[in-house]
Amino acid sequence: MRIFASLCLVLGLAVSSSAAPAQSLEDMAGQMVMVGFSGDTADAAGVRAVREQIARGEIGGVMYLRTNVDSLAAVRGINRRLIAARPWLPPFIALDQEGGEIERLTAAVGFGEIPSARAVASDAPDRARAIYAGLADELARLGFNANFGPVVDLDLNPDNPIIARYQRAFGSDPDQVVALASAFVEAHRDAGIATALKHFPGHGSSAGDTHDGFVDVTGLWQPVELEPYRAMIDGGLADMVMVAHLFNGDVQGGDSRQLPASLSRTWIEGVLRDELGFTGVAISDDLEMGAIRSRFDLHDTVVRAVEAGMDILLFSNTAAYDPALGSEIHRVLVEEGRADPAFAARIAQSYGRIIALKRKIGIIP
Repeated sequence: MRIFASLCLVLGLAVSSSAAPAQSLEDMAGQMVMVGFSGDTADAAGVRAVREQIARGEIGGVMYLRTNVDSLAAVRGINRRLIAARPWLPPFIALDQEGGEIERLTAAVGFGEIPSARAVASDAPDRARAIYAGLADELARLGFNANFGPVVDLDLNPDNPIIARYQRAFGSDPDQVVALASAFVEAHRDAGIATALKHFPGHGSSAGDTHDGFVDVTGLWQPVELEPYRAMIDGGLADMVMVAHLFNGDVQGGDSRQLPASLSRTWIEGVLRDELGFTGVAISDDLEMGAIRSRFDLHDTVVRAVEAGMDILLFSNTAAYDPALGSEIHRVLVEEGRADPAFAARIAQSYGRIIALKRKIGIIP
């Protein structure tokens, strides 16, 4: 409650003393939907669209891209409006602010930039907590409550086009990765911001980029890539785990459909839940990446993700921008839930995890 009240004070919002949990299928399904939006001012049409979807309970989160950032004052204004849309159950307001080249808020708009993960590991490991505390505090002052980090991929392939290329990994040693990732998570928790370990089950060994299309890590992926997740989960430092769109025939040997991990029950329920013991929120990587969009339509993507065990379905809304995308995803969830009690039970399970995390972080009292 303290963090929630402080956030409301910073953003100029009234604090509600009650936050009754949702009971309907519609409300529970809405918490599973996180979408990107268009516009960089509080009055932009795209911002109004997601604000209305939040108010109706159709979406439970939004994600920022760099195109949504005109100035820090404008960002703060947008976030204030988003939280005010449903103050008793605020949305996750998330972004990728890892450091280095992976950032949505830049020095150009007055945000204090931080080093890449590789630079933090090599130049300032003893200062990691202070670096990430500064980052988290700035994000909290702007009204953000979720940051898609830290990257816990192991730096195993120097030619990796999406991890090594952008210096996003803390290193190849799991112990070093865990130590620095823990500093990232702890600093964000202190500021009331949820984090997401990524990219499960490990993207550092891959030779392809899931933004572009199907990526097969069969024969490349190594079991050691699970060790940072195991340690962080065992240490209670895993709020969310972001699941990547990677296929691994060595693990999914009987999967003739070659489903990506983000749509695979083998990975989410089998490895992440059963083997590693994760009980928190599983969030997808962007479900509009080429690895998904080139093979599955919207309905198929949503249904497969939920059946595989995904809790939050993340859509950047960049493939073909649709202001009603959140509403459409919500409609699919509700219709499937009404038709299938098992699907409805999965929605309820995800809702419970999401609400528990929002309470734990202090997003809701």
